Amino acid sequence: MGSLSAGRDAPPTHYSFKIQSFSSLSKASIEKYTSDKFEAGDYKWKLSIYPNGNKKRNGEGHISITLALVDTSSLPAGWEVKVIFNFFIHDQFHDKYVSLTDAVGELKRFHAMKTEWGIYKFLKLENFTDPSNGYLVNDSCAFGVEVFVLKQTRKEECLSVMEAPVTYTHTWKMKSFSSLAMERYESQDFVVGDHKWRIRLYPRGNGEGKGNSISVFLTLDNSTLPPDTKLFVRFNLRTVNQMNGEHFELKDDNHFSASWLVWGSRKYMSLAKLNDPKHGFLVDDTCIIEAQVTLLGIVSPLS
Repeated sequence: MGSLSAGRDAPPTHYSFKIQSFSSLSKASIEKYTSDKFEAGDYKWKLSIYPNGNKKRNGEGHISITLALVDTSSLPAGWEVKVIFNFFIHDQFHDKYVSLTDAVGELKRFHAMKTEWGIYKFLKLENFTDPSNGYLVNDSCAFGVEVFVLKQTRKEECLSVMEAPVTYTHTWKMKSFSSLAMERYESQDFVVGDHKWRIRLYPRGNGEGKGNSISVFLTLDNSTLPPDTKLFVRFNLRTVNQMNGEHFELKDDNHFSASWLVWGSRKYMSLAKLNDPKHGFLVDDTCIIEAQVTLLGIVSPLS
């Protein structure tokens, strides 16, 4: 048996039952008492108490307690139910529900070949019957269980890293920049790793950048992305300094997917900085933006 917890005030969440005249179970040579069915996590369960221990599992001299999954005939072939459960005994003197600290949080798998799990040395009989512990009072006691079924919700993915990453730089030269009247512009398509990309520009800003910045993004053409696939990409959105080579750059490593086809910045560069002649980003009313894109890997779901 492991160590017992200090106990808690709240009763077991899913099931508890009280046994009166506990000594009569032993006198009647009842090997185990099994509860009625109860429901937890959309499954049916039964709790069993062995008043003198489960001798087949070396539980002599202890209280043994087990949890069984029942009504399994309706479950699909190859079923498996992953569960974290916790057994309790009621300390009636302190009105606390005590459990085994060593067993808390253990994951158990119920399946066709294993429909029952338990703790066969849950509590020594000498400790159980000791009046000072409060477990057996006036020949009555109470046990309980909490059952938490783990639903299969996690995703598993695999990153295939490119042995020779593909890099391509696309240059987009925009003349008569100050005359651009539309809210949004996009460059011609360019291909990196069999996928089509574009640079997207808002010359007067978008969102929080509207009216104070230019907004620049790298976008992926969804039609070139296989289903349930993500692309792990390193990119650099660069505004070319046409005077001294001190370019303005936004660098990032990120995933592009069907749910996130666009990465960049709404406040990419302030309009004041762009329009300041001494910075060299707007020369002869021409702005040059480059997108350097490196395909680092492909993320796909595990089968």
